[in-house]
Amino acid sequence: MNLGQRQPALELLGKLIPGLSQLSELDLVICPPFTVLAELAQLLEPTPIALGAQNMHWEDSGAHTGEISPTMLAGLCQYVIIGHSERRAAGGEHETDLAIHRKLGAALTHGITPILCLGENLEQNRAGETHDFISKQVRSAFEGIKPEQARSCVIAYEPIWAIGTGEAATPVDANRVIGLSVRGALVELYGERVAGEIRVQYGGSVTAENIADFMTMPEVDGALVGGASLKPGFVELAQRALG
Repeated sequence: MNLGQRQPALELLGKLIPGLSQLSELDLVICPPFTVLAELAQLLEPTPIALGAQNMHWEDSGAHTGEISPTMLAGLCQYVIIGHSERRAAGGEHETDLAIHRKLGAALTHGITPILCLGENLEQNRAGETHDFISKQVRSAFEGIKPEQARSCVIAYEPIWAIGTGEAATPVDANRVIGLSVRGALVELYGERVAGEIRVQYGGSVTAENIADFMTMPEVDGALVGGASLKPGFVELAQRALG
């Protein structure tokens, strides 16, 4: 719920666009609150920067007061974040594994690229449950999704214990989990070729100081950036992602 008011959002994006637009080697996506999506879409239209929403419902319409449907986002956004850890932590019927699966399918049906978030909490990490938990999340989300649809998806591995804490997973640890648990589950579902085409990012206390280290890892295809994207220094972070 940051920068959901018109003027602050426009001011920050105005500072980001000149620098980010020069980074043609990167695919960049901005995911602001719903309240400013339409206006920022106009501002981003002439740029190479894509727009994404932070969540959506799986139904096209109906008696779902307060929800945002894929039909509302189609044509406005190119991406949507699904299953962010903060959403999953809030719980409820809209953030179960089944709900996440439905959202993923709905996004693909409407031509919106899903950014599927996965991640374990601190207790699961310390108990050695990371692999089983992450693999289960992958299999549940992609159940019944065809290979040609899956290859267009983006996955963000975001260990819950590293989000907003300043304590990022080490690049080596992130690479291991993505390769073994995320990519490994994708290989079981689709084979190595399709699994290798699906982008898997790291998210969790990503900063300008550590982004380059994560990007040297062979299994890390990018980053889902939280707090560090709320200031003009995000341009420097994106620049350092290129090494």
